[in-house]
Amino acid sequence: MYLNCHSYYSLRYGTLSVERLLELAQNHGVKALALTDINSSQGIMDFAKQAPTVGIKPLVGIEFRNQNEYCYTGIARNREGFRELNEFLSYHKEQKLDFPQRAPVFDHAFVIYSLQQTTYFPLREHEFWGIKPRELRKLLSLKIPDKGSKLLVFSPVSFESPADFPLHQHLRAIDNNILLSKLEEKHLANPSDRMLALSELKEIYADFPKIWKNTEAFIDQCSFEMDFKSVKNKQVFTTSRYDDKILLEKLSMDGLSYRYGKNPEAEKRIKHELEIIHKLGFSAYFLITWDVVRYSMSRGFYHVGRGSGANSIVAYCLRITDVDPIELDLYFERFLNPKRTSPPDFDIDYSWKERDEVIDYIFKRYGRKHTALLGMTATFKDRSIIRELGKVQGLPKSEIDALIDYPNDPMHQSSISRYLNELGKKMEDFPNLRSIHAGGILISEEPVSYYTALDMPPKGFPTTQWDMYVAEEIGFEKLDILSQRGIGHIRDAVSIVGENTGKKIDVHAVQDFKKDPKIQGMLAQAQTIGAFYIESPAMRGLLTKLRCSDYTTLVAASSIIRPGVARSGMMKEYIKRFHHPNGFRYLHPIMEQTLSETFGIMVYQEDVLKICHHFAGLDLADADVLRRAMSGKYRSRKEFERIKERFFSNCRQAGHDPQTSLEVWRQIESFAGYSFSKAHSASYAVESFQSLFLKTYFPREFMVAVINNFGGFYHTWVYFNEAKRWGASIQLPCVNRSRYLTRIIGEEIYIGFIHLQHLEEKSGKRIEQARNHGGPFSSLADFISRTALGLESILLLIKIGAFRFTGKKKADLLWEAHFLVSPKKETEKPAMLFPIVERNFQLPSLESSLLEDAYDEIELLQFPVSLSYFDLLQTSFRGNALARDLHQSVGKVLRMMGQLVTSKYVRTVRGQIMQFGTFIDVEGEFFDTVHFPDSLQQYPFKGYGVYLILGKVVSEFGFPSIEVQKMAKMPIHPDPRYAD
Repeated sequence: MYLNCHSYYSLRYGTLSVERLLELAQNHGVKALALTDINSSQGIMDFAKQAPTVGIKPLVGIEFRNQNEYCYTGIARNREGFRELNEFLSYHKEQKLDFPQRAPVFDHAFVIYSLQQTTYFPLREHEFWGIKPRELRKLLSLKIPDKGSKLLVFSPVSFESPADFPLHQHLRAIDNNILLSKLEEKHLANPSDRMLALSELKEIYADFPKIWKNTEAFIDQCSFEMDFKSVKNKQVFTTSRYDDKILLEKLSMDGLSYRYGKNPEAEKRIKHELEIIHKLGFSAYFLITWDVVRYSMSRGFYHVGRGSGANSIVAYCLRITDVDPIELDLYFERFLNPKRTSPPDFDIDYSWKERDEVIDYIFKRYGRKHTALLGMTATFKDRSIIRELGKVQGLPKSEIDALIDYPNDPMHQSSISRYLNELGKKMEDFPNLRSIHAGGILISEEPVSYYTALDMPPKGFPTTQWDMYVAEEIGFEKLDILSQRGIGHIRDAVSIVGENTGKKIDVHAVQDFKKDPKIQGMLAQAQTIGAFYIESPAMRGLLTKLRCSDYTTLVAASSIIRPGVARSGMMKEYIKRFHHPNGFRYLHPIMEQTLSETFGIMVYQEDVLKICHHFAGLDLADADVLRRAMSGKYRSRKEFERIKERFFSNCRQAGHDPQTSLEVWRQIESFAGYSFSKAHSASYAVESFQSLFLKTYFPREFMVAVINNFGGFYHTWVYFNEAKRWGASIQLPCVNRSRYLTRIIGEEIYIGFIHLQHLEEKSGKRIEQARNHGGPFSSLADFISRTALGLESILLLIKIGAFRFTGKKKADLLWEAHFLVSPKKETEKPAMLFPIVERNFQLPSLESSLLEDAYDEIELLQFPVSLSYFDLLQTSFRGNALARDLHQSVGKVLRMMGQLVTSKYVRTVRGQIMQFGTFIDVEGEFFDTVHFPDSLQQYPFKGYGVYLILGKVVSEFGFPSIEVQKMAKMPIHPDPRYAD
C-alpha cells in the first residue's frame, strides 16, 4: 500500500537505506512496496534484487519534481514501463528542461497526481489521484472528476520515526544551500511521512474502502522482475555468436603470426583461451575491445592495455595489450576462469588529449541508446559532514575548522558540537552527489534505459545513475577507457623528436628496449625523472635498492611499491630476500612451491589467488571474491566474512599451524587491497621502458614533452631543471621563438606562453598565429599592430623578457608600451590595418639587475631562470658535500645545501609524524633525506626554498640518504625594488 517510498537515493532528502526500508516493510507486514526516489532510479536495482528475498513484491517508479515542486509519481507496470519512466527522466535531464505539469501518456506506466494540484482535470486511463492520510477529511469537499476508481492510498515514506526529521531538515538545507532557519514548508517532507503497520494504515482508510480496493487492484497490475544472472553487455559483435567465434579465432591466429611467428606453445595456449572465452560467452566483449583499439590505432593514437586483461594471450595477439603473457608466465585464470562469476574487464589508457575522441567513437559506433558512461556516488564522509552541517547551522568558518581539527578538545565541546556529531554519525556514508567513474563505459545489448535513468554531467555523455558495484550485480562488465598523461609524454616526444632532429622513431620496439644496455643502465642508476610510474622518490629508491636493470625486476617493483606491501613490512623483506636468496626460511612449504619466483612473498594479485587456493583450499571463484573484497570491488560484507571463515576452517582441516595461518592471512589482508595484477604491473613496466628509451636517446625532447603534458610527480620547474641536467639551455619566453606550449630548437628550450601567469590562452595563441602569418616581429610597435594585445598582456611579456630581441631594456620597453597602447580594459580586437608609427623616445638611463629579473620570473613563472635559487641566497656557502659524494660518505655527518623538491609525511606506529624529503643540490642533482619525529619537531619544513641540512649519511641496500639532525631554511636577497 506504500506507493511513494523514498530511500537515501533521493539525494539530500531521504533518510533510509534500501535495506532498512525493506526491513521496516517486513516488520510492518507490508507485502508490496514501491520505491519512487526523487528524479532518480539509482536504488531500483538493489531494491528489485533484495525485496523478493524478504517476501515483498517490488514496485518501481520515480517521483518527478522541478526543484522543490512536486509534479507527479510514475510507477512502472512492468520492465517496459520502467524504461519509459527512465527515458522521460533522462530526456529532461539531457535537455535541462523542467517537467511538464502533466505527464505524457505512458503505454506501460501509471502516473499518480497529488491533491495539492492547483487544478483538477479529467484523468486518462493510466492516471490516478493519490490520497494521503491527512487529506481524507477534505476529500468529500473537493470537486474532482473520477472520484470512483481513480483514487489510491498514497502514504509517503521518508523516515523511520519522527527522530529522523531533524536529519532530513539538515539534508534539505544542505541541498538548497541555505541556513536551517531559512527552510520553508516547500523544502521539506511532512514529519508524518513514515511507515505504519499495514493494519494501522488500513484503519485510517476504513471509511473509504473503495480507495483501499483500488490500491490493491493497482498493485496487482504492476510487476517488475529483473534477471540478475545473464550477461547484459552487447551479446554479438557480428551477426551471431558463431560468427563472433570464427572472427575472434581468425584475428587471434593472425595476431599469433604477428607476435610470435611459429610457436607451438603460444598456439596451444591461444586455443585453450579461445575455448574458455567462447564457453563463457565473452567473444563479443573481446571483439568490441579490439574494435576500439583498431579505431584508435587508425587515428594514430597511442594506447596501453593493462589490468587483468593483459594476462590473456588473445588480448596480446589482438594488440589490445603489449604484454607477452608467455614471457612473464602470466596466470590466465586470474583474468578469466571457468568458475569466475564476474566477466573480465579491460583497462585501456589513452593520452588525456585523445581519450574523449575514443569515447565519442564508442557512443557513435554502438549507439547512444545502448552506451553509457558508468556513474559513481560520492558519499558524506568524515570532515565534510561536520563542515556541511556547521554551514547550515550558521557557524563561522573558524569555529567549523576548530571542530574538525580538534574534535576531542574540551575547549570546542558544546551542545551544538555534540548535536552535529550525533547527526554526522547518522549521515555517514549517505549518498551525497552522483558523478562519473574514472573511465568505465557500458555497451548494452538492450537499451540502457531498461536498467537506469541517465544523468548528463558536463562531460556531455549519458551516465548511469548507479555505480560499478550495481553494474556488476546486474551482469554488466565495464570497458575502462582511461586518460593518462604518461602516454601523452611518449606520443608528444616522438613528434618533438621528429621536428627537432628529423628522426622517425618506433616506440613500440619494446623487446629491443629491454635488451638495450644504455636503457638498462639508466634504470639501474634510477635516472628516471619524467619516466612514467618510476620517477617518484620512493620508486627511485626502490629501483636503486633492487639494482633494477631488467624488465622482470621492474615488473615486480611496480607492484612492490604499492602501499599494502610497504605498510606490512614485506617490501623491505622482499629487498632483503632479493639480495640474499638463500638467507631466509619460507613461512610454509606451499609458499616455496607457489611463490619461489618472488621469494615467498605475495607481490601480485595472482599470488593472493594462488595462496588462497593452494594453502587454504579455496576454489578459484571464492579466492577471486576475497581478492575483490579486499580491493574494494565487492560490496557484500557477509560474503567476505563467509569466505574468511572458510579460509580458517580449511586451514584447520589441512592441519596448518594456527599461527602460520594467521600470519598468511595478515599478509593477504594487508596486501590484497593495494596490489596490482602481474599483467597490470607488466603493462606499466612496458610504458616505463618506452619512456626510458626516449629519455636515454632524446632526453631534452622528452623533457619538453613531459612539461607540455603537465603531468608528473613533480612541479614543472623540476622538469626544466632535469632538461638542463641533460644539456639543454633554458630560454625565457620570446615572442619570436616561443609557442603557446614549450618548444625546443636544437638544444635551446623556449618556455611556452602557457606558463606565463595571468596571460590568457587566447592571447598566447594569438602571438603564435600572428608570427606564423607575417613572420618574426621587428619591434614592439610591430608586435602591437599585428597582435592588437591589450596593455596588460604586453606589460607581462615585457616583464618576462619576451622582447629582448629588440636590444632594449625592460624599463624602456615599459615606457614605450604605455605610449603606444591605451590602458583600457583588454578586449578581443582585430589586428590594425596600418602599422603604428614608431617614435623614438629619449629616456634617462634606468638601472636594472639580474636579481630584479629573477624576481619577475618568480612572480610570472613561479621559478627563476636568469638565476638559480642558490644564486639568490644571502650566503655564499654551498655545503661541504654534494649529492655525488654521498656514496663515499656513508657514516659521516655532513652539511649540505639543498633546494626542496618535495616532501612526504607518514605516521609511525606510535602515531608520531615523520617526513621524507627530496632536494637538489647546487649542481641540480637529487638527494634524499629522512626526518625522524624528534628532529622534525625541532626543525620543521617551512615551505619551498633552499635549506642548510646537517645530518648523517646512511645507506640501505646501496641507496644513500641523510638522517637529518638539524635543518634551517636559508634567507635570500630581497627584491631590490622593494628592499626599503
